[in-house]
Amino acid sequence: MEVLEPEVWRARTEAHRKRVEAWTAPHLARRARGEAHPIEDFLFTYYGHRPTRLQQWHPGTGVVLKEARDFGRFYLDTPEGVTLDTAALMDRRRATVEWIARLLAATAARPAYLGCFGLHEWAMVYKTAQIRHGAWPLRLGGDEIAEVVEQRGVRCGHFDAFRFFTPEARPLNALQPTRQQQWELEQPGCLHANMDLYKWAYKLSPLVSSELVADCFMLARDIRTVDMRASPYDLSSLGYRAIRIETPEGRAEYAAEQRGFAERARPQRQRLLDACEQLLGGPDRR
Repeated sequence: MEVLEPEVWRARTEAHRKRVEAWTAPHLARRARGEAHPIEDFLFTYYGHRPTRLQQWHPGTGVVLKEARDFGRFYLDTPEGVTLDTAALMDRRRATVEWIARLLAATAARPAYLGCFGLHEWAMVYKTAQIRHGAWPLRLGGDEIAEVVEQRGVRCGHFDAFRFFTPEARPLNALQPTRQQQWELEQPGCLHANMDLYKWAYKLSPLVSSELVADCFMLARDIRTVDMRASPYDLSSLGYRAIRIETPEGRAEYAAEQRGFAERARPQRQRLLDACEQLLGGPDRR
């Protein structure tokens, strides 16, 4: 057990609150005004982790908060302070931890594929007037979008992106991913697979530290920015320059961004996998 002195864990709690508030406060203000932002609000609307839960600080498993009492659900009071009741949590979440560990390990073991060029966002608006972000215009017409999709082709192996493809776009995808194939198809060059590290982090919370959850959130936020810059949407009114993947220069820029995110995601994925293996008693227990 690691024992944190009161001044240490209180400082970490406050630092986490301030860090996260920079993301949650603007989102909550927009929500109160009835406004939406296609990039800044995405992680709060697509993922099921409420801002108030992201703001809460947890030290993770194997830590005693000296002199703390009544820290919340799943915490045990000890003579020294409080600590997470890891055994009780694992009784409830072992299957989830095993599933996440298997996916993280399988994804990490594959080479990064950098040839999709973000066409998943194009496949979501292919031959339809029912677009998800209708408050913002498309920077190309419907026929031009269809031409890009049909000429370039789509190779998306991420099920949670594929399920938002239009019915007309799905047959054009080189892969037909299913939830059951997720372990077989996800790879570390995929923007959505790297964005999802935030999902796996908060699903492991409070067994992992809130700092790790926030690190994954920050990565996902940066990825979402590139994801939408490479989409057919015109977000110039919000200050975002498009990555024009319909051009050779845009595709090269997108692949470079993908490569950078794959490198940034590597240690985050490993930290999550290490935490899972520790909780499960080692890699041989997965």
